[in-house]
Amino acid sequence: MEQSVTDARLQTYIENFSRLLRADTTTVPPDSRELERFYRFQALLGEVFPHIIPRCEHEDFDGSMLLKWKGRESGKKPALFMYHHDVVPSDPARWSHAPFGAEIADGKLWARGSLDTKCGLWGVLQAADELAAEGFVPDRDLYFVSTRNEESSGLGADAISAALHERGIELDMTFDEGGFILYDPIGVADGTFAAVAVGEKIGLGVKFIARSAGGHAAMAGRNTPLARLGKMIADIEEHDPFPPVISDTTAQMLRCFGPYMRKFGFVAKHPKLFTPLLKKVLPAASPSAGALIKTTIVFTMASGSPAGNVIPTEAWVVGNMRVAPHQTPQECLDILRKIAARYDVEVECRLRDRGGHVADYRGEAFQILKKAVMQAYPQVNDVVPYISNTASDSSAYSRYCKQCLGLNPFLITKQQMGTIHGVDENIDLSTLVPGVDVFRNVLQAL
Repeated sequence: MEQSVTDARLQTYIENFSRLLRADTTTVPPDSRELERFYRFQALLGEVFPHIIPRCEHEDFDGSMLLKWKGRESGKKPALFMYHHDVVPSDPARWSHAPFGAEIADGKLWARGSLDTKCGLWGVLQAADELAAEGFVPDRDLYFVSTRNEESSGLGADAISAALHERGIELDMTFDEGGFILYDPIGVADGTFAAVAVGEKIGLGVKFIARSAGGHAAMAGRNTPLARLGKMIADIEEHDPFPPVISDTTAQMLRCFGPYMRKFGFVAKHPKLFTPLLKKVLPAASPSAGALIKTTIVFTMASGSPAGNVIPTEAWVVGNMRVAPHQTPQECLDILRKIAARYDVEVECRLRDRGGHVADYRGEAFQILKKAVMQAYPQVNDVVPYISNTASDSSAYSRYCKQCLGLNPFLITKQQMGTIHGVDENIDLSTLVPGVDVFRNVLQAL
């Protein structure tokens, strides 16, 4: 009987999730104005989730949405769940399955957004819909947010978070996209772990500009704009200006991995004792491991002269910087400006008012999420806090809320992780039921 119930749930989940995945909600930077597709998607949610959507107050923010599920007057501050419904562009010619076909093959559901991040939106609303149908009323007000421009401008999250703040609504905790559940996420830990983002690096696009009087390339001179930019780039890459730091969050992450590490288990279990060693070992192990403990910058774009025989009057490069929580964006820019000045290079960057607060993994929100995961996934060895290298809507809320966490509670492989923003994005059917169970557990625990 239990197996047949699970099979029935899975079939319902496949049907509901597939309907969301078939909706083309592609967003195009800097901020797509084709809003009709996003309003159609909002209407679709009412059809797929007939019990929870009518119970919620609905507010539109230019195609992004805010839903409020009124709870009991328990005195608890509200909690908020946010999973964006917009997706990045996809080239159907490169995919094995149509990006918006929601095709089932090899025990997987193939579609753009299956991981990033309609899975989270579907999962939490599926859980809420089931609970609402059962007559459940939460102990506190719950908000569900889904934006149409997380992958482009982030303006939806900015507008909704600011509106809640202006209304005096104090959020106790928020749950957003973040890590997934993975086997051996760092390459040396024999175990399955749920990676919960307790904070995010702040992403910045930094433009470096070198100028000159220009002229004909036949009149060659030294230190032309591109040459100066090249020397500056080499300097930054060869003499990393951003010091590594083993933060409390990173130390706890290493402690969680330690019992399952073959070679460096003892070192990982005692990160404070071996801090100097870890500062050297982690960056040497891999770029991703090194990124856990420091601010990073990668040069991604460049422009010079419009013609091959002209010395540029202006040349520029763009560096994509991810600022670690132990530093501020302004501090990092000051460091870069000092370096750039040595090569007569200007630095431009527009700072956004987004938070960089790190949630406490010992706090109530993390413990609720940890218990919910361990109940739904018996094979999970531990729930691990980490600082995300990527930015999400969550950063717009961490200005006002101290417990902002990020987890997509679905078990995936490293290969699947690589399809996010790539080709053939897919999710295993076997993880849909436990994924919803995580959300059910969290909603009932709040």
